Amino acid sequence: MIPNTLPQSLLDNPLLSDWVGFEPNGRVRVSTGKVEIGQGILTALVQIAAEELDVDPGRIRTVSGETSAGPNEGVTAGSTSVAMSGAAIRLACAEVRALFLARGAERLGVPAEVLDVEDGRIRRDGQDTGHDYWTLAGEVDLVRPATGGAPAKSPTRYRVVGRNLPRVDLPAKIAGRGFIHDMTTPDLLHARVVHRPWQNARLASLDEAAIRRAAGAPVEILREGDFAAILGERDYAVQRAALTARDKTVWEGGTPLPDDTNSPDWLLAQPARSRTVDTGTPPADDQGEVIEATYWRPFQTYGSIGPSCGLARVDETGHLTVWSHTQNPYALRAQIARALDRSAETVTVLHRQAAGCYGHNTADDVAFDAAFLATRRPGRTVRVLFTREDEFLAAPMGAAMVIRMRAVLDAERRPKSWTIDLASPVHSNRPGSHGHHGLRSREALPNPPPQPAARNDNPDAAGGGASRNAHALYDLPFHRMIHHTVDPVPLRTSSLRGLGAFANIFAIESFMDELAAAAGADAVAYRLALMSDPRARAVIEAAAEMCGWPGTTPVGEGRGLGLGFGRYKNRAAYMAVAAEVEVDERVRLVKIWGAADCGLVITPDGAINQLEGGIIQAASWTLFEELRFSDGKVATAMWDDYPILRFSQVPEIDIRLVGDDRDPPLGVGEAAMGPTAAAIGNAVARALGTRIRSLPLSRDRIMAALLA
Repeated sequence: MIPNTLPQSLLDNPLLSDWVGFEPNGRVRVSTGKVEIGQGILTALVQIAAEELDVDPGRIRTVSGETSAGPNEGVTAGSTSVAMSGAAIRLACAEVRALFLARGAERLGVPAEVLDVEDGRIRRDGQDTGHDYWTLAGEVDLVRPATGGAPAKSPTRYRVVGRNLPRVDLPAKIAGRGFIHDMTTPDLLHARVVHRPWQNARLASLDEAAIRRAAGAPVEILREGDFAAILGERDYAVQRAALTARDKTVWEGGTPLPDDTNSPDWLLAQPARSRTVDTGTPPADDQGEVIEATYWRPFQTYGSIGPSCGLARVDETGHLTVWSHTQNPYALRAQIARALDRSAETVTVLHRQAAGCYGHNTADDVAFDAAFLATRRPGRTVRVLFTREDEFLAAPMGAAMVIRMRAVLDAERRPKSWTIDLASPVHSNRPGSHGHHGLRSREALPNPPPQPAARNDNPDAAGGGASRNAHALYDLPFHRMIHHTVDPVPLRTSSLRGLGAFANIFAIESFMDELAAAAGADAVAYRLALMSDPRARAVIEAAAEMCGWPGTTPVGEGRGLGLGFGRYKNRAAYMAVAAEVEVDERVRLVKIWGAADCGLVITPDGAINQLEGGIIQAASWTLFEELRFSDGKVATAMWDDYPILRFSQVPEIDIRLVGDDRDPPLGVGEAAMGPTAAAIGNAVARALGTRIRSLPLSRDRIMAALLA
């Protein structure tokens, strides 16, 4: 059942007025600290609020990610928005409804139990009483802490939750006014930043005359320390000047990156700190058949379709307002204030939507660039827009991982001892994480704030970073995780969707297939023999049934069926994915099936969209995506250098939701990522008759495997 205990978001933001307010013309304001990045969260939260308040969803106006007008719920990440913000809004709205019913009962002189609410109107025996939320709003004080004492609705009474509601964020986007890129003001000043090519590079010279000639209209060149920016009234002129500046800027010193940066050998040669976590009882006899394998996930980037954009303005009072598509408005506000040496009370961050990045891309960086330049040009709204090349060069990278698996088998050829040994840089350098301000350009300016000497990864209790999903969910008598935090490294790594879960599930589920093959067992049957969790078994069995497992094509005949399973963070949604592929020199995805247990689903279409999107992104990572390095820096500058899955390569996808709506909602955003990679990898292994353990499964790796 859905619990009524206070979720963390309500403990952190206890006032009911932080969450709900009643506005003129029959509107309801519902505030959230979570932000829309394409996942449909605002629609789901509207449904939850409408359900508990008993109002039409069309009455609700959402306020999302505004530090001046909403709760601080931290970062929108980790597939936690419904579980965190949804749970808070559910209980807050249930309590608000109870308070208004109690006040209406006092007015009418009847017990509250005989009243109900219909679209905000208070009724008795189905008849309108003349009272509603808006007429009573002045009599009910919502500036009070939530208690959690008002019962939320039972799922059996839901009328809005569980239905497909039209996405509330789409009309503005379709009309061309829904993204931060569409914002304009009469005092707009356009700007581009000349980014350092590698860590700690020094700006030796800037050919200002050539830059001005290239602009074709007046531009201003601002330089402080190793930071340089170009500003002007005409966007096209600023863009031309910035393109020329890349070629007319000389950088010296710092830490250029070697060409082999994106390789296991380079990663393992870097300094590291190690720890070991044991679960279960070591076997008294560690003798037996030993199976070992090593898997590789390269440095990858975000590939947001729309490049990052930020706007900022310092008004006549000195207050700084920043518009950003950040995933953590409050942390960005704190770190902009820190980086600019001002109090957080003098900064407001307002979230505006953009192309979803599902991780720490350059949204925060471009917001800081705009904020810094706005302090140099008060009274003007400064708009900074990154180019595609900026995105590749300046964005944090998804951390590479080397994962070594080892199992000692018992007499039945099941693991009696299991070890996962992983090496990876840290997976979070968001603004504010681990004492790190996280803003790239601030390091180029004079006197940057101190940074921590060593950077730690996310703790296991918070879901982990590189260790996310490193603990296999199977029934293993003894499980050992050895985690090597590769630090320091001369590049910036941070959160890419799923963090370490993508690579860990790919490795674990690929290894499961290898153990099944060593045991001469069917891969699905082998998994089920090691799995007692009924919800996990249900999604594995459902995916196998959907795809017609095990198929009829013999191993090594160019066509294969594979399966992968995971439960994101071992506490969010369960998902099993099956993939059918054809392989010659390249991999062609024929069809993908997915079975997911998400608990209570607020918007079925939204959940399915999230799972489909995760499958598509994971397929792109698995088959194509890999950063290259040359001349000391990231050499990928355009889509030709960093191919992603094309629309024409997206296969048919079939999703089945198998959860029980009596269970609490589970995060779905990242549930599909690791299982998809494993399913494709296992299918390719069956098609080829040999396994490729390094991602991406590119043409070069396929040809090498075929010629080995």
